[in-house]
Amino acid sequence: MRSTRHSPIRIPPLLGLLAVLLLPFTIALAPPASAATAVTAKGTAAEPVRIMPLGDSITGSPGCWRAVLWNRLQNAGYTDIDFVGTLGPQGCGQAHDGDNEGHGGELVTNVADQNLLPARLAATLPDIVVMHFGTNDVWSSVSPDRILAAYTKLVGQMRASNPDMKILVAQIIPMNPGTCSGCAQRVVDFNARIPAWAQATTTSRSPVSVVDQWTGFDTAADTHDGVHPNSSGDNKIAARWYPALSALLEPGSGDPGDPGDPGDPGDPGDGPCTADFRAVNVWQGGYQGEVTVTNTSASAVSGWTATVVPTGGARLTQVWNGTLSTAADGTATITNANWNGTLAPGARATFGFIADTSTTSGTPSATVTCTARGVAG
Repeated sequence: MRSTRHSPIRIPPLLGLLAVLLLPFTIALAPPASAATAVTAKGTAAEPVRIMPLGDSITGSPGCWRAVLWNRLQNAGYTDIDFVGTLGPQGCGQAHDGDNEGHGGELVTNVADQNLLPARLAATLPDIVVMHFGTNDVWSSVSPDRILAAYTKLVGQMRASNPDMKILVAQIIPMNPGTCSGCAQRVVDFNARIPAWAQATTTSRSPVSVVDQWTGFDTAADTHDGVHPNSSGDNKIAARWYPALSALLEPGSGDPGDPGDPGDPGDPGDGPCTADFRAVNVWQGGYQGEVTVTNTSASAVSGWTATVVPTGGARLTQVWNGTLSTAADGTATITNANWNGTLAPGARATFGFIADTSTTSGTPSATVTCTARGVAG
């Protein structure tokens, strides 16, 4: 192809000098379009909440409980979220945000000893970590002390990445593989240590909440090999994560619970504090409930206490986003956690619980009341 050379355009000296003098002002007055767009986007669009599912193969491959949980959150209106991790979807056959940090075969003690987590946090910048980690350590006869020391180190690394990190830690699902006769009891022994560890580790700025994934999970019915969940197990795991996770999300971004109409069961009437109960999920021998506490006074409160009296002899066995004490007759008293006690007028706090109904049946129900503390004058 023949090229054609063009004669250069001649610019009169005076005009050329004027153009050079005006150039800096032109640049200063017209910032790049991309910068202006970024400022506008940052000013008008909130960042999604970034949630990291962290663990081993139970979380990662295929980890279909993540898909169940994602779709349940989406269907409830929690759409401004982003599951994050350096790994992508790993084989689950339903649409979902598959990013995760579930590395098959990993021991949490190795992740801590080798400092593997900081780089993963830096690449994904989560706001919330959902952690089911330690199955391989238990299988390998690593002591609970060592596993919990690894947990503590990982929490420190999470807080170094984000001082406001919210952390959900599972009491891991049961394990009963044919090649490990001692695994079942070792899981029980390890899980028994987690609540006290969490209580010692939590802070008001970066709370650590325990989610009981063990109770009601049957390795014969809910796994395909005594270790990894099948579809039934995936549904149970997602059902346990959901209330604890939704309670950490922006109240207006989903449907964390209708406070109910006056006169509904659980509404104590006109007072500074009301409470409303709903059953979230039901299975053979138990159910998952949720209570929403609302400050109905015209002043802020600095704390609250809720009483839950389940019907039919049911008993609360686990509570998240609150502290549980149970009377001999089964009446449960839940006080606020150290991060959700202060409520402005009209503000709400939600706590979830697991109830054992092994001796009862029927639709779950409970009478709930609450009292507020520290009402300002």
